[in-house]
Amino acid sequence: MKTYIPSAKSIERKWYVVDATDKTLGRLASEVATVLRGKNKPIYTPFLDCGDYVIVINAEKIKVTGKKMEQKLYFRHSAYIGGNAWHLTTLREALAKKPVWVVEHAIRGMLPSGKLGDQMYTKLHVYEGSEHNHAAQKPEVLEF
Repeated sequence: MKTYIPSAKSIERKWYVVDATDKTLGRLASEVATVLRGKNKPIYTPFLDCGDYVIVINAEKIKVTGKKMEQKLYFRHSAYIGGNAWHLTTLREALAKKPVWVVEHAIRGMLPSGKLGDQMYTKLHVYEGSEHNHAAQKPEVLEF
């Protein structure tokens, strides 16, 4: 028996919509990352992008457990050499300013690093409200 390895041309991609309302951030991110990687398909191949497109709506309505709203910090640096300009932002502040970034950041952290992960990340679309621009693709609702 020969092992079947799909080619990049033979992979069929679907579109899915995920409603993030009252979903836990980490659990949502891991499930979406699984679909983006294609691990939910029987033809999954680690070195190919087998995943589907995912649209996440209502990003501002995600939930977290425990005291993460105050204790989870997002760090960024000024990029100046020797600069002390560290910027710390709590999850509550980040959700108030840019909830789309919070969800994208969580999902991006669960994808592989490198060119393959970048290719998978381009199939993710996150929106604050319940409206999205991908009705023409006829996305299916994905429940976790």
